Amino acid sequence: MAKIEKSDKEWKKELSPEQYDVLRGKGTEAPFSGEYDSTFDLGTYSCAACGTELFESDKKFDAHCGWPSFYDAKPGAVEFHVDDSLGMSRTEVTCATCGGHLGHVFEGEGLGVPTDQRYCINSLSLKFVQSDKSNTRGIT
Repeated sequence: MAKIEKSDKEWKKELSPEQYDVLRGKGTEAPFSGEYDSTFDLGTYSCAACGTELFESDKKFDAHCGWPSFYDAKPGAVEFHVDDSLGMSRTEVTCATCGGHLGHVFEGEGLGVPTDQRYCINSLSLKFVQSDKSNTRGIT
């Protein structure tokens, strides 16, 4: 998919103020406040800014951290950047198409998932499209 570049004015017109703060301003929503933290329906999570498909629901798990957590992203859908803000070193995850801030990825936490990675993603940066195959996976 081709890269999408827009001005701040264009992004502000298209996104809610809260989405703009997260996606363009690298903000973080409060833990346990996001729409998709406890969603485990079958479907696909896309970038709320540009619609690029980012994560499949079968890669989502409950990490009990307060944000939607995934153990893998769709190939080529995300990019990684060093984030040394807030006095710590983390790996930022952005949308590969529009550069929108999604959250961070953490490794080696022993969470029992296949990749030993936790993509900690803001609900505000996502749009969920439910699959018509089933209404829930029953994950707790």
